[in-house]
Amino acid sequence: MTEFIFGKLTLEALPHVWYTIGATVFVTLMFMSVGTILTKTKRWGWLWKEWLTSTDPKKIGTMYIIFASLMFFRGLIDSGMIWLQQAIGADSLGYLDSDHFQEIFTSHGDIMVFFVTMGFFFGLMNWIVPLQIGARDLAYPFLNNLGFWLTVAGGIMINVFFVVGGKFANTGWLAIAPLSGIEFNPGVGVDYLIWSLQLSGLGSLLAAINFIVTIIKKRAPGMTLMRMPLFVWASLCGMVLVVTAFPVLTATTLLLWLDRVAEMHFFTVSGGGNQMMYFNLIWMWGHPEVYILVIPAFGMFSEIVSTFSQKKVMGYISMVSALLIITLLSYLVWLHHFFTMGAGPSVNSFFGIVTMLIAIPAGVQVFNWIFTMYKGKVEFASPMYWFIGFLVTFMIGGMSGIFMASPPADFQVHNSLFLVAHFHTMIIGVALFGTFAGVTYWFPKIMGFKLNERLGKRAFWLWLVGFFVSFMPLYILGFMGATRRLDHYPASTNWQPLYITSAIGFVIILWGIATQIQQLIVSIKERHQNLDTTGDPWNGRTLEWSTSSPPPFFNFAVIPTVRSREPFWNMKKSRRTQSKDYHDIELPRNTPMGIYISILAFVMSFGLVWHIHWLSLLGGLAVIACIIILSFDEHMEYILPAAEVKKIDESRARA
Repeated sequence: MTEFIFGKLTLEALPHVWYTIGATVFVTLMFMSVGTILTKTKRWGWLWKEWLTSTDPKKIGTMYIIFASLMFFRGLIDSGMIWLQQAIGADSLGYLDSDHFQEIFTSHGDIMVFFVTMGFFFGLMNWIVPLQIGARDLAYPFLNNLGFWLTVAGGIMINVFFVVGGKFANTGWLAIAPLSGIEFNPGVGVDYLIWSLQLSGLGSLLAAINFIVTIIKKRAPGMTLMRMPLFVWASLCGMVLVVTAFPVLTATTLLLWLDRVAEMHFFTVSGGGNQMMYFNLIWMWGHPEVYILVIPAFGMFSEIVSTFSQKKVMGYISMVSALLIITLLSYLVWLHHFFTMGAGPSVNSFFGIVTMLIAIPAGVQVFNWIFTMYKGKVEFASPMYWFIGFLVTFMIGGMSGIFMASPPADFQVHNSLFLVAHFHTMIIGVALFGTFAGVTYWFPKIMGFKLNERLGKRAFWLWLVGFFVSFMPLYILGFMGATRRLDHYPASTNWQPLYITSAIGFVIILWGIATQIQQLIVSIKERHQNLDTTGDPWNGRTLEWSTSSPPPFFNFAVIPTVRSREPFWNMKKSRRTQSKDYHDIELPRNTPMGIYISILAFVMSFGLVWHIHWLSLLGGLAVIACIIILSFDEHMEYILPAAEVKKIDESRARA
């Protein structure tokens, strides 16, 4: 009876080691503090009605960014623990045992990829894509809300092992078989990882479908595909990759879970399975995922370079073509992650050549950005600083990537810290620098005031210097034979000075992050001096700058008509104004169903992790019941009268 009620859950699962106890206490105190503040200020109702149940893409985008920021600090703690362990791990076991180190290594990778980088991009896309295409909302407002809360549920799932479980997966962020099998990982750590990815993957998939339909079907009159801003094109390409690649991840992790709980032996060699099938499937998702992380950043940089060069982007058609080619080729390069598997020279040659070819469209974009700046009136505001930093790191990351695209060279550096350095060069130097550039660029549109430029530029230099001090030593360590996931090593290798140097770089990055926090605080305090009263603080070229800052909840009182690739720029130059023919607007109502379904999906997943079958069944049936109830709701929209639209629009214009 006890097993039926609690499954594998026992008192041993409660926090009982220093890091689980500490994390549990910290999270409990944090939630109690937030709850106390909301209670004292009587803000619970406001939070629920105005934010948590909102279907407004701008509010959902803000919640994505807040959630990604919280997860960033969670992943940052992991990275600091890794650097410290490796810096002191010469002829010493350090302060972490091997299992704990591998758990941290795994959670750091998954958190930074699934919940930080993708969270920031989904947040910015929610804000900017509808504005740039002249739409009032996404195609499916409820799915937007549900996708966000499923992502949050996945983020909670990947952290809840601190409170219930005690141990996380120690498999590496890709949960490589057979290490992730039940034989080597009999606990629930891998199951937590699997169901975290199932929840967040479903949320990402729903969001991607929503963005694709929005971009295809909800563009303003006159905005043809070849008049779309490049950030919209980049978002479209990234979301196509999500829709096609994430089902592979879902299927692969589901097969792994069936291997673990039902002994189906898909990947267990001793049971007739094929371990290499797991490698192929996980990287069929994994390498498109790399481009899911960087393609939106390419779009952001295109917008920033054009705006701060006061020129249209050079070679628009070639830029769109480059994005499409990168999207296509990203499906054909996955095997370069395991050239050493023994597939043979023909297979390795094909994937090596395709990996080298993908550098060509990336290079086309770089040259177009440089030519856009050439003879332009370049203003080196802080978003442009992040762009210049990206160019430098992208060149280094690209060259190291081409190096590893050659099978003979890859045989030497495979599974070494050279690969870790290359991956972080691309993800930090492209995706994260792109995020910082995009947030700084669109911050006045989102919040109504600019960020402090002096502190923004200081943060950039600290990040850039810290990045090079941290990761350049890893390239050298890779050549010296240091493998990834290494928690201690002999002092005779002479690796420790480079590990210590890398840890110093992390401290410099921390200084940069502290400066960004200071920048935000100072900017809020000085917001009245830096208000964006025009809606166009950077002299922008695309439609989002034609609205007030921040925009009204319906985005556009009158849907604009587009006549060129740079509609707002041409509108300013021709002094043409948009006609004000107001109409009633249909808008989505807020709904708590996204929260309810995500909570129930979390409960179902928690039951599957701990083999509490009645809880899983109850959670699954409740999810189905919520969907059925939702399908009968005929009042998910409301009408905003034209007179009210006019009143709001005119009051904002006067302000």
